[in-house]
Amino acid sequence: MTDFSSELLSGERRSNWIRLRTIILVRWVAIFGQIVALVIAQFTFDLEQEFGLCYLAVGISVIGNLIAMFVFPENKLLSETENSFMILFDLLQLCFLLFLTGGLNNPFSVLVVGPVTISASVLSVRSTLVIATLAIAFVTVMLEYYLPLRSQEFFILRIPDVFLFGNWAAIVIAILFSSVYSRRVVSEMSSMSGALAATQMALAREQKLTDLGGVVAAAAHELGTPLATIKLASAELMDELEDRPELKEDASLIREQADRCRDILKSMGRAGKDDLQLKKAHLSTILEDAAEPHLMRDKKVNFEHLDPEHAPMVLRRPEIIHGLRNLIQNAVDFAESTVWIESEWTETTVSVRIMDDGSGYPSHLIGRIGDPFVRRRRTERDRQQRPGYEGMGLGLFIAKTLLERTGAELSFANGSYNYSPRKDEPSRTGAIVEVVWPRHLIDALHGEFAIKMGENPILSD
Repeated sequence: MTDFSSELLSGERRSNWIRLRTIILVRWVAIFGQIVALVIAQFTFDLEQEFGLCYLAVGISVIGNLIAMFVFPENKLLSETENSFMILFDLLQLCFLLFLTGGLNNPFSVLVVGPVTISASVLSVRSTLVIATLAIAFVTVMLEYYLPLRSQEFFILRIPDVFLFGNWAAIVIAILFSSVYSRRVVSEMSSMSGALAATQMALAREQKLTDLGGVVAAAAHELGTPLATIKLASAELMDELEDRPELKEDASLIREQADRCRDILKSMGRAGKDDLQLKKAHLSTILEDAAEPHLMRDKKVNFEHLDPEHAPMVLRRPEIIHGLRNLIQNAVDFAESTVWIESEWTETTVSVRIMDDGSGYPSHLIGRIGDPFVRRRRTERDRQQRPGYEGMGLGLFIAKTLLERTGAELSFANGSYNYSPRKDEPSRTGAIVEVVWPRHLIDALHGEFAIKMGENPILSD
């Protein structure tokens, strides 16, 4: 996966997703609230403040919004730098208003947390650190430096110093907590959204790969030119062999068979998608299909089925094949030499167990296996074992998501025993993943989603 795609999936480019129209709308709401607060303070509570400077600060915001509305298109997407300056401007304007209206004695001082929280949600860590640091600095300065709130009789309205310090501490803690919390929650949501998008892409790809009709259509397309050439050549031969009936008959047969090949390919292309036999397979066949891309690698893959001849007939779903394929690929990648794929079934369950003789899952990550974008520092041994690999946990996440969609439950563990059926076989002490389905969900003959055979369209043609 390219660096750009990784950034998109991991949410590192969230700042480029914010439209100017959104910032303008939020700022209009803030301007309206500031004007209402100033009017009430001036005409309802008769406070004596520097209202001229206060309205000037609000007016600057109004002018800035009007310029943004008429100079730039509303659907403009803001860059990281533009977003940072927008939020920084709002923070400076708010802190200036607080300076003019009592500093931390003003109950609206808690609104300083807002710009920092927005920054943590949409901007990079560096930009958020800058804005949070400035917010804390401004709040700290306003402990000592501010224009006091005065009543109509010019009495200074202030809270006791202990509460003033409490306000400062509460705002600083809120800035830090809300920044970290917002950053964490939004990053999790963005990562999950990106990983689910990758899962959908993987499922769509597997659906195309398992769509026999599409494969046949591609074959018909590729074979169309040589079949047309054969028809043309046979027609020319027929014209040249007018005086040799026995050879002309052979040329005519060639042309007829070319037409028949074309008709067969068209028929298969139409009916391939409806072939009921392709929608189910024995469990052993499903496992072999899932493992097929990795059988020619330098690792040995052993299949151990409880009773291959009586394996249950299960649904041949793209989610199952692709999910198992990802699990097998992970096992092959990290195995020392051997991977074991076991299957067993009962009247109520169908289970598959995939094991390897590698080093197993990292102990500190085993509880998070299946989460997207789980990274760990790669050792030199890992680099030699999987050169060029920069895993983000997406493979296991995709496998887990797809298989759980079919009703399976997955469990991950590390081998803790030196079991080996033969002395010359490696021990199964590496990673273990077990997939268990309720049988009625994937049984193709007797389950809840059993395929009703009836008349097969491809055979009826």
